[in-house]
Amino acid sequence: MKKIVFILGALCLTFCTSSSPEEKLDKLIASYETYQANTEEESPLGVYTESRFEAYARFCDSLKTEVEKIDPKTLDDDTRISHTLLHFVLNETVVKFKFKTHWNPILSDAGFHSSLTYRVRPITNKKSALSYLKLLKAIPEYIDQQKTLIKKGLEAGMGQPLVIFKGYESTYEQHITETAEENFYYSPFLDLPSQLTSAEKDSLRLAAKEVVLNQVIPTFQSVKTFFEETYYPNTRKSIGVSETPNGKAYYQSRIDYFTTLDMTPKSVHEKGLEEVARIKQQMEAIVKEVNFKGTLAEFITFLRTDPQFYAKTPDELLKHARNIAKKLDEQLPRYFKTLPRKPYGVAPVPASIAPKYTGGRYVGTSPESTDPGYYWVNTYNLPSRPLYVIPSLTAHEAVPGHHLQGALNNELPPSIPNFRRNLYLSAYGEGWGLYTEFLADDMGIYTTPYEHFGKLTYEMWRACRLVVDTGIHAFGWSREEAVDFMAKNTALSLHEVNTEIDRYISWPGQALSYKIGEIKIRELREKAENELGGNFDIREFHEVLLEKGTVTLSLLEERINNYIHANK
Repeated sequence: MKKIVFILGALCLTFCTSSSPEEKLDKLIASYETYQANTEEESPLGVYTESRFEAYARFCDSLKTEVEKIDPKTLDDDTRISHTLLHFVLNETVVKFKFKTHWNPILSDAGFHSSLTYRVRPITNKKSALSYLKLLKAIPEYIDQQKTLIKKGLEAGMGQPLVIFKGYESTYEQHITETAEENFYYSPFLDLPSQLTSAEKDSLRLAAKEVVLNQVIPTFQSVKTFFEETYYPNTRKSIGVSETPNGKAYYQSRIDYFTTLDMTPKSVHEKGLEEVARIKQQMEAIVKEVNFKGTLAEFITFLRTDPQFYAKTPDELLKHARNIAKKLDEQLPRYFKTLPRKPYGVAPVPASIAPKYTGGRYVGTSPESTDPGYYWVNTYNLPSRPLYVIPSLTAHEAVPGHHLQGALNNELPPSIPNFRRNLYLSAYGEGWGLYTEFLADDMGIYTTPYEHFGKLTYEMWRACRLVVDTGIHAFGWSREEAVDFMAKNTALSLHEVNTEIDRYISWPGQALSYKIGEIKIRELREKAENELGGNFDIREFHEVLLEKGTVTLSLLEERINNYIHANK
């Protein structure tokens, strides 16, 4: 708390002594980043107490007030981007505290406990081994702090609905093992680096066994007890967030944040229906192209059930994904002026979270880390993982999607504030990911009508999200209505349809970011192509999109309009 008072005092000093708007903003950014760094130093997993969240919200609100005193028109272009983004993230912290989102750190496919799996990384030296041991020792206190907050959420009627928790026991039961050696959190110690001596390896493994047996496993036993005896019996019955206290206002705040635009539930819903109708026409054209004798619904059933479209083993699925990834790698220099230094790997989703996980996801690392980024492919339940969607999935999660954009964001020059190098806004990041599925068509990655249909079903999936998310959270849809709409309009497996609907129920608004962001980026590209004609350069266009890192869609539109004006 003393650090917070000191930083707030420094803000006052900043505005008494700074001479220019740029200097004032630089000092505000420094205050924000200093606060973040001080918080991270206190615990490897952070501090999750009500007083800490309240203090952070007060700090961000005070900082936001000072940011608002700076006229953005007085700033140069780069600094104005920082000004807009700092205000955006500060406001989000204030809004989230207002709606007590820290009382509900649980999603259908993730949560306060399962998110710890992202922290399990290979050990590269003795320092990283000791750091990882420190992290393991912090797990009990972290879990206890989170449970205290979650109980507040239950009392306030903010718990997630019980319907999303089918199979959720896998997220904690897999970590309740008989021995340390079979525990996922011990796994980095199974293959220690060769430069460590035998004595060092033995010592580290002994310490790891002790903390896993005496702290990690008992903690996950307590998580099991908490969910099954406290949480599940007290979950809410309704699935729409609008039916929770202050739910309608909260949902609008999620639309504001996840789209970064001025939209309403109705405008999002109608845009979704419009996109569904457009994409459906393209899907029906492919049904005719392959001479399928039946309706679109029957064609989708054919795709879901014919063995030719599915891998027989996890290795086969992974090899297919790696093959597509290398084909995409080959095309990158033709479409991008700047490529990231950090490579990426293709790996299976960890078994401990795979049953409730999506078909694939990108997992990034910090610039300082010796680990690559990872494109995770879900090899659980192979009959639900069609091969014809792998080109789209790979483009989105690996390159030129999340890995390329995320790694470039981390590698922005030192002139860009650190908070921007670590910033992720879904409208930009997920919009970019979905745009790259469209870009992969330009690259020649889709080689069969079925892969083209896979691209369309992924696009349809995101269009359906606009309809389903708003349907659930603003217009009173039941889970069955949402599942039926998604199953009818996409070729996703029924397993994926159900896991996705549970995700939208548990994470209001996030699913809107993909299609809204992609629509904006494709609109901007079409505008640039039409207005520049022969002067349009796809590599230069992508450079303008990516070179300043994560931005809001309004900032992105402004940047592309300036690019068009400068090159006419």
